Amino acid sequence: MRIISFNANGIRSAATKGFFDWFDAQQADVLCLQETKAWREQLQSPVFFPDGYHVHYRSAATKGYSGVAIYSRSKPDTIIDSLDWAEIDNEGRYIEARFGNLSVVSLYVPSGTSGDERQRFKFRMMERFAAILELWLQSGRDYVLCGDWNIVHTERDIRNWKSNQKNSGCLPEERAWLGMLLTEQGWVDSYRTLHPDGQDYTWWSQRGQARVNNVGWRIDYQLVTPSLKSKLKSCSIHATPRFSDHAPFVVDYVL
Repeated sequence: MRIISFNANGIRSAATKGFFDWFDAQQADVLCLQETKAWREQLQSPVFFPDGYHVHYRSAATKGYSGVAIYSRSKPDTIIDSLDWAEIDNEGRYIEARFGNLSVVSLYVPSGTSGDERQRFKFRMMERFAAILELWLQSGRDYVLCGDWNIVHTERDIRNWKSNQKNSGCLPEERAWLGMLLTEQGWVDSYRTLHPDGQDYTWWSQRGQARVNNVGWRIDYQLVTPSLKSKLKSCSIHATPRFSDHAPFVVDYVL
């Protein structure tokens, strides 16, 4: 089973750069998108609805902002797109597709880079979402949590470690929270499991020559329940072609 996670930074923009042509060649079973920046009714071209895929969008209340989506070859048994949490639901940051005992989630954690208020919002989500994640672990379901988490975990996940210690996404509190999910709760980082010493990135600033010089951050993950750790087969980050400031992250599972 092949699952792709990708922050499109505007699905319409990514489409003009050839994303769906690339996606067609991947033979993916599931695609999880973040930051779609579109309401479904704004997507008039058939390019957004590839043959053979079931398409589900959870858009933000505000046009042109945030939003997540899931494309799947198999029809989901159930689609859940609300956490009964208005702050997050109104920004379109969560959608879950259930296939039997497997849940695939597309998640978009807020960024705190725009100021203190948004950073506080990010911290609120982190605190509340940790409890939700614990419940998911206890549910007995298999989970694949795809998404842009807007947090690096360790020094291997960011090019400029020292100079970013006071910047959102690399704050000690954020990294400790992500570490808690992986060590105390037991979620599995698919990339780090398959590449223990890897230093690959999934996002690059659009300022300067960050992408050319590979001055990046690994903030896009597929975290899985411990039950799926042995099912991880391979993964890859596709830095080229360039469809947005993020790169698609592809994981193959033996399911």
